[in-house]
Amino acid sequence: MRLGLYVNLYAHKDDRPRLADAVEQVRLAEQAGFTWAVLGERHLHRPGYHEAVTSLAYLAAHTERIGLATAGLIAPVHHPVHLAESLAHIDVLSGGRLTAGFVLGYRPEEFALYGARPHERVSRFEECVEIVTRLWSEDTVTHEGRRHTLTDAFLSPRPVQRPRPRVWNGGRVPAALERTALFCDGWTTSFNETDEELPQKIALYRAAPRGPRSLGAEVIVCREGYAAPTTKQARAALEGPLRRLYDAYGDWKRTSADAARYAQPWEDIAARSVIGSYEECADRIGRYAEMGADGIVLRVQPPGMAQADALKAIEAFGELATS
Repeated sequence: MRLGLYVNLYAHKDDRPRLADAVEQVRLAEQAGFTWAVLGERHLHRPGYHEAVTSLAYLAAHTERIGLATAGLIAPVHHPVHLAESLAHIDVLSGGRLTAGFVLGYRPEEFALYGARPHERVSRFEECVEIVTRLWSEDTVTHEGRRHTLTDAFLSPRPVQRPRPRVWNGGRVPAALERTALFCDGWTTSFNETDEELPQKIALYRAAPRGPRSLGAEVIVCREGYAAPTTKQARAALEGPLRRLYDAYGDWKRTSADAARYAQPWEDIAARSVIGSYEECADRIGRYAEMGADGIVLRVQPPGMAQADALKAIEAFGELATS
């Protein structure tokens, strides 16, 4: 099972986010055998949040082998040519280690910040991903769409990977799964997707028609994660910081269908996570493999968790992955 480390780019209100901590974590994950370091995107976060694409470039300069992924960039708020060019350069700088993951987005204030309208997000997403993937893989691109027009556009240099870097998309509803199959190469689940929901949604995604540019149908399960010698120790390290993060998510996702999941009891959170003793975590990773997952992205450090605790979890998961 391939593992990804979801990197903490934001911090508790009393801290400033520190990319030095992220570098230390990602270097350890690289040594421990993780496949990806995975970054998200957020705006209008008062304590601070590092910009995702420039953070990828920084991590590329401080690592050698680990894949560099996003899960995900808010495609509808970006200009596709600028996004394609920036991400192509990340792939060049890293020697071909980029995986570009996108999402539709859900916060009205983030759309307003970039001058986009929430009701346009599906058409903007589809057009953005089409233009990005074509610019990465075609000598010239001419496109006339609802949002953008290009004539004989091209990138130089193009990405190192051929035919192009892989593209992921997140989403929970059937329409999102169908969109992922048409436009992308992999589906990243919600952190809140329950184990009971996953098998049916994996089957639905893999049965959906593929688009002509698709490179496959990876399933990447996103999960809260913490492995420790005992279940009690794992909960003690993770619960407080995760609760504070979920309280913030409850406000951010007030317009989203899954907002209520952030107010659930600990037992419900643990039931859809990879949290517990080493043996329990190994068992859960095996269960996701049996469901058909190709990889698991683990968020081991919510804001406010000590760096030492995050490093312990990364080491533990690395040992589980190689045992």
